[in-house]
Amino acid sequence: MTPFDRPPIGMNLARTAKLVAQAFDAALVEAGGTLPVWVTLLSVKSRELANQRELAGMIGIRGATLTHHLNAMETQGLLMRRRDPENRRVHQVELTQAGEALFLKLRTAALAFDKRLRKGLSDDRLAEFAHVLAALRANVEG
Repeated sequence: MTPFDRPPIGMNLARTAKLVAQAFDAALVEAGGTLPVWVTLLSVKSRELANQRELAGMIGIRGATLTHHLNAMETQGLLMRRRDPENRRVHQVELTQAGEALFLKLRTAALAFDKRLRKGLSDDRLAEFAHVLAALRANVEG
């Protein structure tokens, strides 16, 4: 058996990741959000206050892209930005009441999707899968 008798693991992983990401985004859209909105709300919610630079780093996007998302979310009344009183160049980001409500809706959708994704998989298999994913990341990084 040669390595090409079956699809390379990278191709299989990329296809699976794309399919899962599309399904997750569809679940979030059905709940009234999107993946960028969910990740932003989750990042803000995970800290009482976070500045825009930290948020961009946690989400894994550039500052300008985050500014675009934050502008839209602020217009929708989901969050508020204000200047840090100790450093006027830094904006702090907080969820509004509407942002909190959407966070709860999207959290419910994310948890339901996670349950769907884990269906039929034991905790042992999921732990092994997490270990394999970590090893794949390490192989790519190192």
